[in-house]
Amino acid sequence: MQSNNPVFRRSAEFNGSAANAHGQQTYAGGAGYGQGQYGNGDPSTWDMSRATGPGSTPARRMTIDSVVQSAAITLGVVILSALATWIVIGDVATNVGASRAMMLAFVGGIAAFGLSLVNSFKRTVSPALVLVFAVAEGVAMGAISKVFDSFAGGGVVTGAVIGTFAAFAGTLTAYKVLNIQVGDKFRKFVVAAMFGMLGLGLMELLLSAFGAELGLFGFGGLGILFAVAGLVLGVFMLILDFDYVEQGIRFGIDERESWRAAFAMTVSLVWIYTNLLRLLAIFSQD
Repeated sequence: MQSNNPVFRRSAEFNGSAANAHGQQTYAGGAGYGQGQYGNGDPSTWDMSRATGPGSTPARRMTIDSVVQSAAITLGVVILSALATWIVIGDVATNVGASRAMMLAFVGGIAAFGLSLVNSFKRTVSPALVLVFAVAEGVAMGAISKVFDSFAGGGVVTGAVIGTFAAFAGTLTAYKVLNIQVGDKFRKFVVAAMFGMLGLGLMELLLSAFGAELGLFGFGGLGILFAVAGLVLGVFMLILDFDYVEQGIRFGIDERESWRAAFAMTVSLVWIYTNLLRLLAIFSQD
């Protein structure tokens, strides 16, 4: 299962566990289905690190429980970090509070973006780096939420939180009930769209620094369209996450990869939350 997703592409476990060179399904050790851990009988190809004989210690495999646990810890850190940031900022109606909110949003956003690149392209997932990313993401989300709360009302933040978890539950239900199959073209489309939206967003920020904006982050029609497109893309990203988790569990990849899955789902949920927050803020102004 060769991945186009930048988060999972760097994982040897995800990319090496689905099919061997002959198109056969494999176990995580690379042996063809029906051949077991000792491959095709050639001793030079045996993976003795995965032996399960007397006295050996088999590697722990990723399960739905390990994914849920890692994701819950990661999201919990994001939420706690966001709440702490919310409290630290204080009243954004004051100059001090407003300046603090903007500074924390900028610092947290830059740190989260940098750490997301590291986690996406790091071949061996690091739980510590995933949690540091969660802290930075929480700081950015807490500051941004505080700003939106100040001019659009507290209902938009609550609505965005509820809507995000509803989107997660609805997408997961649709994925399982409708038995959604993820193909290579869909993966490529989602990844290309994600990088495209990131590029447009960075271009908008650069233009805004020179006083020339396209309105992608505004409250007009283009802003609404950009937010809706981002929301739909976030749901598609969740579908990719669910597919990789399902495939990873099926092929028995290492339990440590649960943190990579938790990181990917956190990115998708934050993506959905920020676009929902913008949409609710826009509609609350009408």
